[in-house]
Parts: sequence; C-alpha cells; structure tokens
Amino acid sequence: MTTLDAAPAVVREHSPVDGEPCVLLKLGEVVLKGKNRELFERRLADNVRQAVRPIARVDVIRRHGVFIVRTKDATAELVDRLAARISDVMGIVWCHRAWRVGKDVESVEKAALELMDGRTGSFAVRSRRRDKRFPLTSTELDRLVGGRIADRYGLPVRLKDPDHTVSIEVDRDEVFVFSGGLPGQGGLPVGMSGRALVLMSGGIDSPVAAYRMMRRGLRVDYLHFSGMPFTGPESIYKAYALVRELDKFQGGSRLFVVPFGKAQQQIKSSGADRLAVIAQRRLMLRTGEVLARRLRGSALITGDALGQVSSQTLTNITALDDAVELPILRPLVGMDKIEIMDQARRVRTLSISELPDEDCCTMLAPRRAETKAKIDDLRQIEKRLDAADLADQLADSVQEHRPVYGSA
Repeated sequence: MTTLDAAPAVVREHSPVDGEPCVLLKLGEVVLKGKNRELFERRLADNVRQAVRPIARVDVIRRHGVFIVRTKDATAELVDRLAARISDVMGIVWCHRAWRVGKDVESVEKAALELMDGRTGSFAVRSRRRDKRFPLTSTELDRLVGGRIADRYGLPVRLKDPDHTVSIEVDRDEVFVFSGGLPGQGGLPVGMSGRALVLMSGGIDSPVAAYRMMRRGLRVDYLHFSGMPFTGPESIYKAYALVRELDKFQGGSRLFVVPFGKAQQQIKSSGADRLAVIAQRRLMLRTGEVLARRLRGSALITGDALGQVSSQTLTNITALDDAVELPILRPLVGMDKIEIMDQARRVRTLSISELPDEDCCTMLAPRRAETKAKIDDLRQIEKRLDAADLADQLADSVQEHRPVYGSA
C-alpha cells in the first residue's frame, strides 16, 4: 500500500447500527519494535489524542496491534471527523470507522446487514478472530454472515476484488464491524526519533523532505531565510502556509524566520563571485546549526536532490557538509523532480509551493554557477565574512511563528 495515496471517502451507513461508533486503527511498523514496542505505542497514543483534541476528548485503548478510539456520546458524523483527522497521524496504516457491537452472533449479523443496506455490486466478508474463545471460527463467521447478506439483498459474493468488503474483528470484549477505511501515513510516531531542523524554502522540495522525515519519527522545526529588507514578506507568508499545512502531521510546529538580505549583501561584497550560491548555503547551514543546537535538535534537513540543479552536484554537496558538524539529512537525494512533485501533490503542499514569491536565493544567482566548489576557497571567503560570528548574529535575529493546522 502506498501511504501517500489519496484517501477514499469513508463509507456511511444507510441506517444506524445497534452499537457504538468508534475508530479502529491498524498499526504498521510500530508492531515490529520488539521490546521497545510499548514506548512506540504510548507515543502514538499520545499523538492521536493531541491531534483530535480540537474535535473531541477521546480514549485510546491499545490491544494486539490495533488501537480503539472511543469518545463519549459518539455519533457517526463525529467519528467520521475523528477518523479523517487521525489518518494524518504518523505511525498508522489504516483508520476504520467501525461499529462496536456485542460479542454474539446475532449482533454481528445485524450490524453487517445494516452496513450493506442499499448497496449494489459484489461483496465479501473477512473475519478475524483475535479471541479464540468465540464459538465460530473465522471461516464459519464469513460463511454465516455472507449467507445472510446474500439472502437478504441478493448480492453476489466475490472473494477476489469485491466491490464491498465487510470486515469483522472479534476482540476480547466486543466485536468490530466495518466496511472501507482511510489509508494512514504509515511510518513511525513523530517524536520517537528525536528532533531536527528543516531549512524551509518556498519551493517544492523542502516540504516533501520535512514530510518524509516526520514519517520516520522526527519532530521537526522549520527555518526560513527571507530576503528582507530587500524583498517583500511574500516568501514568509508562503513558508507560513506550508508549515501550517505540514502541521497536521505532528502538531505544535514552529517556524523561525531570519532576515537574510544584509548577509547576502556581505557575501556579494566578499568577492565570492561564482561561489556566492554555495557560500550562501553554507552560511544558511551554519545558522541552522546554531539554532538547531539551541532547540536541542540533532540534525539539519534539506530538500537537496543529487543533480537536480547545478549547485547540487556531489562535489558541492560535499562542500556543504563541510560547513557544519551536525548531520545533514537529505531524504530526496535519489529522487527526480517528477517524483518529488507527485509526493508534494499528495501531501497537499504543491499548490502552495507554486505560488509566486521573491525567493532570497535569486538575489545571488550568478550567470554561471560553480559545479565543483573547492572547500579551501569557501573557507577563505568565510574568513573574510567572519562567518561563525555572522551565523550567531543571524540566529539571534530569528522571529518565531506558530502555524496551526486548520487555522485561518
């Protein structure tokens, strides 16, 4: 399953089921964590509660590789909203809007029949019996419920690629009946892999890089370099909108903005010439390292992709790594532009990234960019700039913003 695939609409029942609506969550990679699994599941449960807090207070019950999300006075509409929101939480593979019914065959049959009321096309019943004390095996339950549905509605059974699948999961204290669901993001719960700082431009690449690292369990903050005071605030608005959209994957995102225009003037006056772009990027990384250490971050994240532009040659990437001691994570390094744009579209950042703005990077663009930057030459430029002190000053000048997903 592709975790970024567009989510299908949650299927609504045509009549109320005699049971409690809830959300059934299927975990992926988390269940493989062995002795550390408990820590991952606790973090994931906390992230789920945090994500849905603006909607409702919920109980998250952990059982055998699934989570059950319940809330007081739940309605089908409320649970739809919860499932849609939880599908953006990293670490979850599937979100099912389910009915929690009694642990008896009659209740299961009734729920399954009402789920299929008004539907057309073929169907299949898939049962899973986690509690082996239940009197029917999974196969027996499939045949019994499938037979009831076929008799009631005259629908054909098709076990391979049916139009509808009725899923039945027998748990310790209850049975869950559902059809359809929302694919989740997969990966690991945000916060389990530490913290890092994303160098966030207004382009297509860096938001996708941030997404991919959140999916690996990193909690990220964002650093944007504005060309102010020599450019307008448009790039800041754009970065803010991007971080606000990405906030749905982790919550509590912070955007730090550095006015970088005067530092760019200094680079231009330093005689950097064809090395100006690389010198600028090294200064950005240096500033990012200072800020990341203050935020207790352990890495920097960029949207570099090998060979995508002339400054992203292997030689130049090596020269950038030399600027800082923190590791630089480049999750897009082996991807091409079409792949990156496709993921940006699925994460829903592409349309924001394509908005026009005055990028600070264009201010230093030479006619011909250096593709084989020499580290010694760059260090000489940085000596003239007193780059270490300048990076500290830039980090001191940051303005902090708190973009919240769903806010105006």
